[in-house]
Amino acid sequence: MGFSKFAVIGVGQYGSTIALRLAERGAQVFAFDNKEEKIENIKDEVAFAVTLDTTDAKALASQNIDEMDAAVVAIGENFEATVLTSVHLLDLGVKRIIARASGNDQRLILEKIGVKEILTPEDEVAFVIREKLLNPSILSFLQLPDDYEIAEIKPPKGTLNRTIEDIDFRNKYQLTLVTMKREYDIKKKGQYEVEQHVIGVPNSDTVIESRDTLVVFGTAKHVQRFIDVNES
Repeated sequence: MGFSKFAVIGVGQYGSTIALRLAERGAQVFAFDNKEEKIENIKDEVAFAVTLDTTDAKALASQNIDEMDAAVVAIGENFEATVLTSVHLLDLGVKRIIARASGNDQRLILEKIGVKEILTPEDEVAFVIREKLLNPSILSFLQLPDDYEIAEIKPPKGTLNRTIEDIDFRNKYQLTLVTMKREYDIKKKGQYEVEQHVIGVPNSDTVIESRDTLVVFGTAKHVQRFIDVNES
């Protein structure tokens, strides 16, 4: 994992927690908020913190935000500001934009303007967001005690077209493959729709395909190592 640069826009309680968790993991965090006292509270903990109205396109463009690996829009109380900021980030060509939505109406609006990654209240656990940001291969995970987790991950390229037995999750990586989800193209009313189905307990001769999702159990460190080894 390279040296990551993230913008966190809106550093109230929620945004500042994300910013601090990312900084803990060695990421370069650039914090923005239109309230000076919020910037004062976080400036010593992150690489860069500035008071800025991110709904102002010119002000935002002046911050080289297009060079970031991702931008998190964590403005909680003002959805209009979230939408405007997201539009400006899209215009600037930011690689990944993750925005916060409360409820389905807000989610729908963000999807319509082109935001592909949307945080809902169910996701509002900072370490979940941190892991998703630092490791795009992790689709979701459930944190368990003692640093264990159940993670849903995209198959790293080194695992494709190989059997479960060949990969040897348990002995090589100290992981348990709990199950797999597989996408199928199902024909309905003359049109194909993508459906995802759980395979159940995979057999040793099950072959991993590119559209599969692997559900693994292990420590965060071992999950990370499995991804790193098989992506390199």
